Amino acid sequence: MQNDIEIIKELYDAAEGATLDLAKFVSFFSDDGYVRNVPAGQEFRGKDIATVAGGMAVAFPDIHREIFNIYVMDGVVVVELAIRGTHTGDLATPAGVLPPSGNRIDVPCCDVFHVMDGKVVAFHCYNMASIMQQQLGLSG
Repeated sequence: MQNDIEIIKELYDAAEGATLDLAKFVSFFSDDGYVRNVPAGQEFRGKDIATVAGGMAVAFPDIHREIFNIYVMDGVVVVELAIRGTHTGDLATPAGVLPPSGNRIDVPCCDVFHVMDGKVVAFHCYNMASIMQQQLGLSG
């Protein structure tokens, strides 16, 4: 049986631009699992979980998540990382679609996963949306 760190690393790999596999990404979640994008105030469940990885891969086809640290305790996995890529596709946001800017992003992020019986039951993403907005030229 996989340990929690291996599960999360494989989940990230399935969401990378070079190795994008949305069915595999969703397969890491329990039937009632969900993803919450905390800064955007959005939550995804069921088949909509694919939107999390798929939407970013459309906007940033070269998306890569650089993992800096992983901490594990009692079914909770905390990951410090940066989300990097080039904005060459449409980015769906709660405010509407942002057309490609050609800008690169390097967004600090902290993800918190709750894992039970080898499946993700909750994934809370705390990304620095304000930094991404600056890098995309949306704010000064």
